[in-house]
Amino acid sequence: MSPAAGAATAVARRSTRFVAWVRAWRAGVVPFDEVTDEITNGEEHLASDVPGTWRDVPLREALPIFAKLHPDDIRLVLPAPGDPRGLPGPGPLTGAALLTGEAVVTGAFGLVPEVCRHTSGSGVEFETVLWRVHPIEQTGFNRGFQVSPAEAEAELTTALAEATTQLTRLDVAHWRPELAGALAQLRRPDSTANLPPGFDPRSRRLFARASVLDQVLALAEHTAPGGAVNGYEAQQRDTALRPLTAACRRALVAACNAPLSA
Repeated sequence: MSPAAGAATAVARRSTRFVAWVRAWRAGVVPFDEVTDEITNGEEHLASDVPGTWRDVPLREALPIFAKLHPDDIRLVLPAPGDPRGLPGPGPLTGAALLTGEAVVTGAFGLVPEVCRHTSGSGVEFETVLWRVHPIEQTGFNRGFQVSPAEAEAELTTALAEATTQLTRLDVAHWRPELAGALAQLRRPDSTANLPPGFDPRSRRLFARASVLDQVLALAEHTAPGGAVNGYEAQQRDTALRPLTAACRRALVAACNAPLSA
């Protein structure tokens, strides 16, 4: 596997892990003591503006705000400019979620991760994640936009085939071989990204595949035009990847929000 494909096995969107593991806890299929470690995945996570607190607290101390919620009342939202589906109306939560591209949403509040970068006294750079809690004034939220894992899987397969054909025509392997290698890896994904117990096999398969693809698309997004690719070719590449990006977001949402079995 190429270095790019290997890097693609990590989950870029922290809200996916958050929603999956908190929902599994609320469904009674994983113990509370495991949830924080699975969400943080070795990072330092704090929470801000948690009801009843006056300072930032460790994430573990914030999770009890979900204690009375049904798993179906905890949802992953991955919005994009022009596509705010799953978010409440205008407000701080919606603005923050659109800026970061992800959020955890319930009927009464939502959380948005903020990545803070630091440099230690010895010059070592590291990150912390701050989950900021935003109240939602209106009660409830619309789940009508949600697609099933089966629909999302079919859409993702079609979008991937079409994007691969267009990228082959654009000779992406010539000017960005690691991106082409990562796309090839999706045909035989061995991603370590996985959902907790309680999710059905289709959702687990969809999440593993979409998690790899999410990192591949992040790689493509940060590729600046240059060398063997000019501005026009970069624009063509972006056009080819745009439907795939949307299908990937919907796949992650469908997998993480899928019904759970106890």
